[in-house]
Amino acid sequence: MNSFRTRLARAPLIAILRGITADEAEAAGAALLAAGFQIIEVPLNSPAPLVSIEKLARLSGDAALIGAGTVLRPDDVGRVADAGGRLIVMPHADEAVVRRAKGAGLACVPGFATPTEAFRMINAGADALKLFPAEGASPSVLKALRAVLPRDVPLIPVGGIDETSFASWLAAGAAGFGIGSALFRPGCGAARLRERALSLAAALDRAMPR
Repeated sequence: MNSFRTRLARAPLIAILRGITADEAEAAGAALLAAGFQIIEVPLNSPAPLVSIEKLARLSGDAALIGAGTVLRPDDVGRVADAGGRLIVMPHADEAVVRRAKGAGLACVPGFATPTEAFRMINAGADALKLFPAEGASPSVLKALRAVLPRDVPLIPVGGIDETSFASWLAAGAAGFGIGSALFRPGCGAARLRERALSLAAALDRAMPR
């Protein structure tokens, strides 16, 4: 089984399917897999998120890491795991959620906005850190954080990211990106989703340092 960090290194874009319905899940998953995505999250404030996670996990097998975003409470972790999810993504810095996820054998990516939160989450066992909301920070902030945080901990900006900003964040030390509305909107259709996924992946490849 590939780890979160291994998958992120291979395919540094994380699909955030906020608002997806269970009826859309399998077609969306197939489109993302075809475009090379290896990490997919369904935020828990989506309609029937656990059903979507179960469908995506069954569809992808070991081809992708499927999990939940907007995980707010430790009790959510068990429900995600029972649905077949293997990834917990949080908008906030809560040691209890991280420890519950790691204790259940799941990857965990908590949100952070300050160095204090970042070190707390690393000490709790986080696999990576989500700089959120990225709109409230900047590549300069990420660069400063990268200088003091452990080099092996991936930093992932999330919020307002699209292909126009890849280069500046990568130069500052970003290891990947969570992509939400720039990739998926409810009802967009599988064909449109695949088109956007391929376009974003190509843009990221062009922006990667050589």
